[in-house]
Amino acid sequence: MTRPGASPSNPGGDRDEAFWRDYLEHPDSLQRTGRHLFSRIPSNPRCQLCAAPFAGFGGRVMKVIGKEPSTGNPNLCNTCQKVLIKHHGGAEVSGSMLFADIRGSTSMAERMSPSEFHSLLDRFYTVASEAVFANDGVLDKFVGDEVVATFAPVYAQRHAAQAVAAAMDILRATGHGDPDGPWAPVGAGVHTGRVWFGAVGEGDHVEVTVVGDAVNTTARLASEAQAGEVLVSVDAATAAGLDPTLDRRSLALKGKQDEVEVVTLRLT
Repeated sequence: MTRPGASPSNPGGDRDEAFWRDYLEHPDSLQRTGRHLFSRIPSNPRCQLCAAPFAGFGGRVMKVIGKEPSTGNPNLCNTCQKVLIKHHGGAEVSGSMLFADIRGSTSMAERMSPSEFHSLLDRFYTVASEAVFANDGVLDKFVGDEVVATFAPVYAQRHAAQAVAAAMDILRATGHGDPDGPWAPVGAGVHTGRVWFGAVGEGDHVEVTVVGDAVNTTARLASEAQAGEVLVSVDAATAAGLDPTLDRRSLALKGKQDEVEVVTLRLT
């Protein structure tokens, strides 16, 4: 069922837009601090929003305070799920996106057994998740061999810099700085722009989603990145405070009318 006022730029409709705008533009410092602390407690998987761990020692600690995976969406804790059920909808906000994927995964899968390839993907998901949460990002989704994350000011005050830091952390965690080379060849893209951030779904099943042209641009950047590269749009590079003397180049991205100017980051 489509919500009243729903559109491609506002998939949740108009319901509770005021709540989301206040939530996104006027972050609660206590909530941000709590999320930061939760993200440091082991272990994954975690709640997308509050970063409460679900497994291991951390999961047992969270159960004591009443946080556990929701029945409607295992990517959320029960308390965050209740908030999203109550407040469907969302609002536009300036944020940063990160896409990172394993390059050449199809040929890698051909050389591995299904179990071996699953183990590699699971290892990638784990280190990518840790990098995103360590930099106060929201893990949007995993799509095959790709991780999608958003960095919104409600959690990440310096969202562009934190998105870039997460991308570089993923390169380190996958071995791109190791003498023997990476155990998973990863390329990534980072972009900053306006996105719609909010909750969609019906009944008990609600999801956090982020949509907008900035999301599409980031996906295209990631698809152009070579293994060991992070392609950062100039918009994101400027917002992140990267060295303005870094070499720039323009890319013609699939589906985009105008070329996008980027800088390329690698581990040194």
